[in-house]
Amino acid sequence: MISDQSLERITNAEKAKLFSIHWELRTVLYLGVLLLTGGLGILIYKNIDSIGHQVILAAIALLCAGCFIYCERKKLPFSFNKVQSPNTLFDYILLLGCLLLLTFLAYLQVQYNTFGDKYGLATFIPMVILFFCAYHFDHLGVLTMAIANLATWMGIAVTPLKIFTANNFADAQIIFAGLLLGVILVLMAHLSTIRKIKPHFCFTYLNFGMNILFVSTLAGMFHFDSFYLAWMIPLAALVFYFYRRALEISSFYFILMITLYSYTGISYVITRLLMHDHYELYMLVMLYFIASAVFMILFLIRMNKNIKNDDRLQRKVA
Repeated sequence: MISDQSLERITNAEKAKLFSIHWELRTVLYLGVLLLTGGLGILIYKNIDSIGHQVILAAIALLCAGCFIYCERKKLPFSFNKVQSPNTLFDYILLLGCLLLLTFLAYLQVQYNTFGDKYGLATFIPMVILFFCAYHFDHLGVLTMAIANLATWMGIAVTPLKIFTANNFADAQIIFAGLLLGVILVLMAHLSTIRKIKPHFCFTYLNFGMNILFVSTLAGMFHFDSFYLAWMIPLAALVFYFYRRALEISSFYFILMITLYSYTGISYVITRLLMHDHYELYMLVMLYFIASAVFMILFLIRMNKNIKNDDRLQRKVA
């Protein structure tokens, strides 16, 4: 339907179009940071007798200081709003500096027992430094590390792979510590939005807070067997709060997580009520799981469509 000349121009334009390798470069840089820190660890481990502890500590400290000096010189002026990175290397050099800082402090504690038996202090100091760096340099990755250190200081592992395996949720102390940590993170998210202090950090705080609160609440429901029904009250309150937040920020991810956590809690209660001294009702329980799974899938599909429609309307208005 078009002329040969137009086709040729379109073909040449498509052939000459630039191909973005943005994410490829960022992936290579991220892997480079991980390989460098991992390689340093292996080098230290294999040559610790010949190199000497002081030399190793001095090398880590110099490299760490060099990273922070570079970031301090290159960073853009501080703002309570989002600050763009001055260049691509900046984020990864800052990440390297923070990882080296943690390595340095851990080395001091393991080799020289610098903090003695005060293990809380050994995690509190890097936590404060990481929070400062996250806000000072406006870095979400460092903020995530700071939140992980805050959880470690409180005795909880919050990395995605360890939140279920590294924590003994059969211990009531861990459950209540998780609830407290989740509330603190949600409050931090609320304050960052209300006070306009790095409001783009809100999602990270909410993400950690939501998962920790729901996991801790479900763990309380499973652990305190004698009054498991009472845990439906905080579970319902969490579903209500995070559902409203999910609609405010148009996040299907939050809707998905809320649905899965609430479904787990409700299914546990229904199963307990139906199967308590009535094991012959197992067929009714099986029918419940089939029907509820279909309903949950339909609900998620509908919510996904609604969120997408809301996003389109917001773009049109904007």
